[in-house]
Amino acid sequence: MEAATGLLVCERLHAAHDPRWLLLLPPPLCLACVSETLGDGGASLVRKKHVLSGLRDGLAWRAAPLVQLLAQDERVCVHFLGTLLGMLHTAEESSALDLLIEVLVRLVAELKSEQYVHYVLDESQEELSKAATMRGSLPTFNLLGKLADAIPGLADILVIEHRLLKELLKSDHFVSVIMSSSRRGADSENNECLEGENPLPLVLKKLLLSRDEMLQVASVQCMAAVLVHSPVKYAPAFIHADIPEFLFERLACTSEILLWSVYCCLLLLTEERLFFSKCHTVYGIESVLRSLKGILKLNNVELHKQGLLLFTEILNRQPVEIKLFTNPAMCKDAVGVLVEAVKCPVLEVAAEAVKAVAAMLRKDHLSCPPVQYVELQKLIETVLKRCADLSPPLISRRPASHPGHSTQNKAVLRHGQFLLSSVEGFRNACRLAVECQSNPLAQENAFTAPGSESENTLSSFSEFLLRTCDSLCIPIVMKHSERISSPALMEVFISALSTLFAVVPSMREKFSRKLASSSFIRLALELKAKFCTGQSNPALNQACSIFLYTMCLSLHSAAEKIKNSSQEEQEMSELLQRSLPQLNCSVPESLALLSETPDPFCLDEALRSHQYSLLLLLYFAYTLEDRFVPEPELFSAIRNFLLSVQDQGDCPPPYVLRAVLYLLAVCQDKSEALDLSPLCAIRRVLENTSDLDSVYTHHPLLLKFFLRYSELMGRFGHQILQFWFSWEDYSQIETEDAVFGLSSGLPEYPNRFTTLFHILKGNSSVLLILLDLVCLSTTEVAHKILMTLSTFLERNEDVVVCDLLRSQFLQILQQLLVEGSSATLQANKNLPLLLSLLFLVQLRNKAMRELDSTDFKLLHHVSNLCGKCRPGDVELLQPSLNFLYWSLQQTTTCSQQRVVAVLLSSVPLLELLQKVLDLTWMWPCHSGPAVSSSEEALLCSAWLLTASLLAHQHHFNSEVHLTVSLDIEKVLNAVIFRKKKSALLIVSILQFLRAILRQDFSSSLLLLIVPPTAQNRMEPDASLYPLATWQVLSLVVSLQNLLVQKDLLLSQTVVACLEVLLEYLHRKNQAIALHVVSQPWNRFLLFMLLDGGENSFLHPEILRLMTLFVRYRSIDIISQSEISQILHEAAKAKLAELPGTTSHALRLFLRQLQSGSYQMEPAQEEMIHTLLESLPARTRAPLSHQDMVCLGRVAVSVSHIAD
Repeated sequence: MEAATGLLVCERLHAAHDPRWLLLLPPPLCLACVSETLGDGGASLVRKKHVLSGLRDGLAWRAAPLVQLLAQDERVCVHFLGTLLGMLHTAEESSALDLLIEVLVRLVAELKSEQYVHYVLDESQEELSKAATMRGSLPTFNLLGKLADAIPGLADILVIEHRLLKELLKSDHFVSVIMSSSRRGADSENNECLEGENPLPLVLKKLLLSRDEMLQVASVQCMAAVLVHSPVKYAPAFIHADIPEFLFERLACTSEILLWSVYCCLLLLTEERLFFSKCHTVYGIESVLRSLKGILKLNNVELHKQGLLLFTEILNRQPVEIKLFTNPAMCKDAVGVLVEAVKCPVLEVAAEAVKAVAAMLRKDHLSCPPVQYVELQKLIETVLKRCADLSPPLISRRPASHPGHSTQNKAVLRHGQFLLSSVEGFRNACRLAVECQSNPLAQENAFTAPGSESENTLSSFSEFLLRTCDSLCIPIVMKHSERISSPALMEVFISALSTLFAVVPSMREKFSRKLASSSFIRLALELKAKFCTGQSNPALNQACSIFLYTMCLSLHSAAEKIKNSSQEEQEMSELLQRSLPQLNCSVPESLALLSETPDPFCLDEALRSHQYSLLLLLYFAYTLEDRFVPEPELFSAIRNFLLSVQDQGDCPPPYVLRAVLYLLAVCQDKSEALDLSPLCAIRRVLENTSDLDSVYTHHPLLLKFFLRYSELMGRFGHQILQFWFSWEDYSQIETEDAVFGLSSGLPEYPNRFTTLFHILKGNSSVLLILLDLVCLSTTEVAHKILMTLSTFLERNEDVVVCDLLRSQFLQILQQLLVEGSSATLQANKNLPLLLSLLFLVQLRNKAMRELDSTDFKLLHHVSNLCGKCRPGDVELLQPSLNFLYWSLQQTTTCSQQRVVAVLLSSVPLLELLQKVLDLTWMWPCHSGPAVSSSEEALLCSAWLLTASLLAHQHHFNSEVHLTVSLDIEKVLNAVIFRKKKSALLIVSILQFLRAILRQDFSSSLLLLIVPPTAQNRMEPDASLYPLATWQVLSLVVSLQNLLVQKDLLLSQTVVACLEVLLEYLHRKNQAIALHVVSQPWNRFLLFMLLDGGENSFLHPEILRLMTLFVRYRSIDIISQSEISQILHEAAKAKLAELPGTTSHALRLFLRQLQSGSYQMEPAQEEMIHTLLESLPARTRAPLSHQDMVCLGRVAVSVSHIAD
């Protein structure tokens, strides 16, 4: 090529060329020379680049004649293009390729012919199909990209007429080139995309709007092919073209291929925030839900998964400030779709649905009032029940090379992932409940009718979460964790539990206690030790630490009566926050940690903080019976800790010391006793504690621990016992049941009472401390102590404490009586209990004994106390009169005489008795309130005490300082006209009546008043004075009626009263006595009493009654034949086995028959003699403890009644 002829003319070749191919340009250009040079394999690259550069300049400056010349011959033009494309496919040097592509683009653009465009596309497609690597395809992709940028209609051709576009879109470079113009101005949400610069989004949009389903599929797939390279870079162009709107519309189709393609494309668009900020998801969410509802009916697992994945991504990425669901109905539809998806039998589909559930449970998705809490409950319950119904896959034990190993492990992983997503959903539900607490509109359904109950409330939803956690979530996770340990799962699970503490604040304490008692403190510590050592699994470590922190503070704040709780809680909070993340040690390591001693020269307090935190965790676990550390080992470690504290001179805070003492107490029974060194350490730190109450835990074992060691009991016993009774709840224990044993037996008491009783039984010194506290403590504490002592004495009859306690009682009474006035004594609520306890102590004497000086001092104080009381002071008087009555009945004759003298010398006491007895006539009163059981009991005790005093004063002829006045008519009427008086009160009055009948109504202690009306009705002969005949007959009838009631105590009293009454009548007027005993009613009465079954005549009361009839020769009441029958029946009985009272009554009956009252036949006399010899000899045994019994609140001497 010579300079004279021009740069683009080759003299060697040019001579053979037709001159028409020569363009006379400056410089001249021969297209034939250019074509042959570029196609010559032997030509150098430098020459070819030179030719291409000239051709580029020609196209740039004189394109028209050049294009016109080529267009003359189609064959030559195609050949020229083919030569250029051939060089494109073979050249490797980048600058040459760039030059070549530029020439091709300019040439094809200037030719302006679809024929040549199609030729280039066809050649490119063929070349791409042959390319082995992406690198080899890059020149072609670059060319096509440049062409698409230079030729506006090329995009339509590529999409509509060629399938080449899908291949082209695989190239990052091609996509970058073809989308470069559409990205201009589209990077910002505030700028509209200049769509006209790149028509690809518009072309694809037009195809998407066509009615041809294949074109729609192609369009969507091309969009996806572009977006997959970089959604952030290319999505804005499609979004600004409003393509998402039409993609959502296409979800209404039935084509599974198109649906799949649209799902994929939308899924890529979700990675661009513009997709959400332009509210496309708000527009399209309804279409997504309808689509999901439809596809779930199809049998296309992959389509299900892809649709649910799209829904999940929308839920996850939707901005908080833009509500996705604009009305409750749409939210309800979403929940319904998810419920159906979770129920899908294919686990992979259900797994995607569960992920969507977790994403759905966000406040901004569900806070559109009214919140569909009921629907959410169904959703959560469905998810967890699906987890519970899953059969856990078998863990592969095969070697990794086995064909089935991988399949089994994949199943295990799928199962674990499903469970993880489910628990994430539950955790999100818990967080939702907590977040809704701050929104009044979200707490309940505003459309609920006033006054009606609705389950669609936050409260119901929160309680549901707690129940579901207990019944489903916890069992599912724990069952899975037994087989496979998953840090990720346990992190979410523990985090959910931490959130639940705040879901129902009122249930926080109960929930904390439930978790702690179910070994969740142990679980959290085990997870930390197993997975969180070093820097492993920081999320799990944080979750476990937060869980333990929240639980400990909850359990601490729930404790009762903790002083300075706010300050203490703040200190504990700081300690736990600081130390828990570092406590990642196993049980053996924990015990070793407790036994360590800090370096005295090291200022780092981390070791002590860790020890304190560990002790707190163990304390809260042990208080709720989770004893996951062996007691002997823990006891030994805490002992070492105490010695370390002693050596270092440290003083742990009160809440740590409280934990130490409690742990020592609960571990003591399974460990050896502490020696002096740790006891000294305990004593030192306790003495340095300003408030011992701050280290006290209310537990029987702690009480037992302090009272076990004399070193602790002597210094702290009073305070610990006072704390114990301050904390004890006695509200459910009735004083009456605790002090007096009823016929039904003693009540059952909690185990803590049993422990205390055991301590009292084994350590009499504790009893003395308790009696000290009666004087030193508050009224409430003293009241509880007295109740406890009373119950203890009742339940432990073998404990000999009488002498020990009586002297203490004397001191207490002396103090109370000296320091207190009548008003203060009456207001003292503990004094009645003290007197009841005194009476119980006296009851412990099983045999009659001489009263000593202490007894008489007590008697003196009690009688004086009674004199200071009013009749209305029932609580004080009842135990006092019981004590006085016991003193008269349960002692020797010598002591009885002194007791009578003491009581009769107390004029205030006798005045009180007068007032109390007078209350009998005032009841019942129609105008006043009914008498209570306690007031009636006081009347019983007063009549019994008066009867006993009458008998003993007469027996000893004791001096009387004041007489008691009683209206005899009122006394008789009280028995004759009973008016629903209790049997015990009738017994008590009859005891009094017996006493005055025996004394013929003549006593220096008693002044009987006979009303004038009664005197006027008496007969001319006043032989029965002060009784009238009609009174006697009425009294007898009343006594007979009482016998029919067949009450044992009442029967004994009535028979004894009849005996004394007939004796009195016989002395005063025998005719009236015989008249009374011969009444026909007596025979009928006897038959009624004998109608009680076989050997009913062997009852002591019936025998005594028959003896009475025989004594007064009442043949009409009991005949000879009936006596014979009784003797034959007695002969058949096992006389040796008869009770003493029955044997004695039978002996009296037989001797009465022997006395000649009846004419006996020889056979009868012989039988009587035989029976008397067969009866065991009567011996008078000393009175037993059971002689004095408590009926309700009234002390009754059995011997006094039966005598």
